[in-house]
Amino acid sequence: MLNAAPGQVSVSTTPPALLPVYASMPVRPVRGRGSWLLDEEGHEWLDAYGGHAVASTGHSHPDVVRAIAEQAEQLLFYSTAVPLPQREALAQKLAELCPDPLGRVFLCNSGAEANENALHLARRHTGRQTIVSVRGGWHGRTVATLACTDGQRYEEAARRAGMPLSRKVPFDDVAALDRAIDDAVAAVLVEPIQGFAGARDCSPDFLRAARRLCDERGAVLLFDEVQCGVGRCGAFSAAEAVGVTPDALTFAKGLAGGLPIGAVVASSGLTDSLVLGDLGSTFGGGPVPCAAALANIGVIERDGLIANAVVVGDQLARGARALGVRRVTGRGLLLGLHLDRPASEVQRALFEHRILTGTATDPRVLRLLPPLSFSPREADLLLAGLREVLA
Repeated sequence: MLNAAPGQVSVSTTPPALLPVYASMPVRPVRGRGSWLLDEEGHEWLDAYGGHAVASTGHSHPDVVRAIAEQAEQLLFYSTAVPLPQREALAQKLAELCPDPLGRVFLCNSGAEANENALHLARRHTGRQTIVSVRGGWHGRTVATLACTDGQRYEEAARRAGMPLSRKVPFDDVAALDRAIDDAVAAVLVEPIQGFAGARDCSPDFLRAARRLCDERGAVLLFDEVQCGVGRCGAFSAAEAVGVTPDALTFAKGLAGGLPIGAVVASSGLTDSLVLGDLGSTFGGGPVPCAAALANIGVIERDGLIANAVVVGDQLARGARALGVRRVTGRGLLLGLHLDRPASEVQRALFEHRILTGTATDPRVLRLLPPLSFSPREADLLLAGLREVLA
């Protein structure tokens, strides 16, 4: 157990050779174990952010590290020009873990790339171009995903690239969704639990309406589960957790526990007409990230981390409400704490206690995305830090 005692925190700066495009947290980690980071000065930090929800089984889980080392020693890389047993095994595992009829898998390198390919599948399948997305959604920085991501700067970037913007409907507004889906719409793209917007969980009624309207009007339903999937929200897929099955869903961040990988898991109806060359990715499904993902999934299953995420997430939500947090949104270990003050102030104060959390596009939401292995004791430490900061 590491010591998260408060103390003076040094501010990280961007070195001249790196483009200054990221806001850095004030920690320079050199080692990680579980939910903890060790910085250059030997200080220990409690990580309730997980590197954007990537560290799903904790930092440097020994099973994942061992799988990476063993695979790298045997075969570091070969492209998709050859079949690989690790790629085939991961595809089969993802097909087994997702609800029917989602059983066809395309592997790539990131969430944005997975979403880009899902959008391509929808447009190819329907012969239509228009996408409907939801206000507050975040889907990536590739051209097609920028057009679907909410926010002026992202929409301007899509316009500069010549990509038509999606039709964006208000969050959880069934009537607006009904008006938006017509015979020009290829797909509805939605995060079942919006991450960057502040862990906003779409209502079951909205998601069921999206499924019904897509079926009625010949559109494809896509779930972006890049942040909310891989066991974070009550089942391996958020689709299973919310009880609505899309035509395709995407995974990425937490899939391999720290190595870059993305996946599209789709129905056969969406993919049966594909031919050689319709999709491609040089590094997608490489042997090392696939080995890491298989080991990572194995830890999630063996250690009951999905159930742990539900139990500890409930502990955090109840504890936050007891501290006076006016509202808690999200599911499992993707939570948004709606505060009565700017979340950035609370985040900075928690840094002084060597606790990492996230913020959101909503300036009063503190976002929690700890590893799925986050323990009840670690949750108590986080709540104790919040108690001091919010007092």
